[in-house]
Amino acid sequence: MAAAEPVLVVRALCAAYGKKQILRGVDFTIGRGETVTLLGANGSGKSTCLNAISGFVRPSAGEIMLEGEPIAGNPIHRIFRAGVVQVSQGRDLFLDLTVESNLRLGAFARNRAGTEASIERVLGIFPRLGERRAQRVRTLSGGEQQMVAIGRALMAEPKILLLDEPSGGLSPRLVDEVADTIQVLKEAGTTMLMVEQNLNLAFKAADRFIILRDGVVIDGGAVSGLKGSHEDIVRSIYL
Repeated sequence: MAAAEPVLVVRALCAAYGKKQILRGVDFTIGRGETVTLLGANGSGKSTCLNAISGFVRPSAGEIMLEGEPIAGNPIHRIFRAGVVQVSQGRDLFLDLTVESNLRLGAFARNRAGTEASIERVLGIFPRLGERRAQRVRTLSGGEQQMVAIGRALMAEPKILLLDEPSGGLSPRLVDEVADTIQVLKEAGTTMLMVEQNLNLAFKAADRFIILRDGVVIDGGAVSGLKGSHEDIVRSIYL
């Protein structure tokens, strides 16, 4: 089967916090409609990689191409408008606003007609949010709040969605809800790059995985090619 058209291409990406080098030459490509998960131990550079792509960290070297256009080092707002949207681990929701109000904030750069259509599309993807559209976000479960955060990101019609630890701080039952949410996004054709420590979720949600260690890619492959236990993957990550 032919490879999917590249949406994101990362070449020789380097990034640092002050004098501390975090990324040391990261390379990977994500095709349209793919879900790829970044794996690695704490400090391996996973979140820094996401932040460099979305503009929260300025790369010190390398290239980031979005649909063939260079975006490395651009201001955050330009990268966002180009189509890279990140959902942080903290979600950054307005807890005292309603579900619908939070969603509308994701489309602040859009015209009103486009916003209304996007709200209906997002609520169609997440019917549970449609049932709670007038409810304050503070009253929702953790899994439902994650749906709101992802739904708000979708309001911007991203070319690629970056998810930083979507299961972070959630109970096992709510992790299953997040997995279902990501599956819905996959079925809708959303291109995603995800950082996730929960290996069960990572392998259930992703088409491919990439393992980082000390700021470089050391392994990766198709999830469908994995057989039996994930012990080899765990060893690659932590040993």
